[in-house]
Amino acid sequence: MRVMEQHRITSKTKKLSKLITFQAPTAYYISEFISEDEEKSILSNIYASPKPKWTQLSNRRLQNWGGIPHSKGMIAETIPTWLDSCLQTIHNLNVMGGHRPNHVLVNEYLAGQGIMPHLDGSLFYPTITTISVGSHTVLKFMEPSEAEMVSQPVFSFLLEPRSLLVLQDKLFSHYLHCIEEVYEDSLDDSVLNLGLCSDKYVKGSTVKRETRISLTIRHVPKTSAFKINIGNKR
Repeated sequence: MRVMEQHRITSKTKKLSKLITFQAPTAYYISEFISEDEEKSILSNIYASPKPKWTQLSNRRLQNWGGIPHSKGMIAETIPTWLDSCLQTIHNLNVMGGHRPNHVLVNEYLAGQGIMPHLDGSLFYPTITTISVGSHTVLKFMEPSEAEMVSQPVFSFLLEPRSLLVLQDKLFSHYLHCIEEVYEDSLDDSVLNLGLCSDKYVKGSTVKRETRISLTIRHVPKTSAFKINIGNKR
């Protein structure tokens, strides 16, 4: 498993240029990908969104921006300026084969909330980019199993607030990923990118979770500009 070397430099342009020259990785990880001011702006705009924008699930709530992907594609919607700047930053990385990302899934995870093991599926270009804000989490990966027993995680990544994670290749198409429903995370040998994270995260320590927002930024190849009109025409 290869994880991108981290470079602690303040110029985002330099960080991005280093990222796109790294050879055919399975995963990229950049600590402090966005600034604290950018993080605050993202959080402010997300929580200023109207209530109907939120979809409540049993274990978390989420927002879709750019449209709602489905089996036949996605009816494209305009993405607001505050969020479109994130898409442009990701597009500048050139990790999606020249395609500009056009969809953002915003997930809110309270402490103790998570997501079941899954693959992102064929609706998307085979690259996942995730910006984390507000708090950390540990993203765990497991081999798919046809047996009825639950597969055990085989490795994991620590996702710090303000970090970027890019998943490609078998990490997109083969390994299931999940977030366990726990209130704190133990940082053990399974965390492959711990050496790329801030010095505050030490192997063997336990870190309490707070509310985390993830921005999963992807490209949906099949889109339509058609708009659905609701109501009777007169």
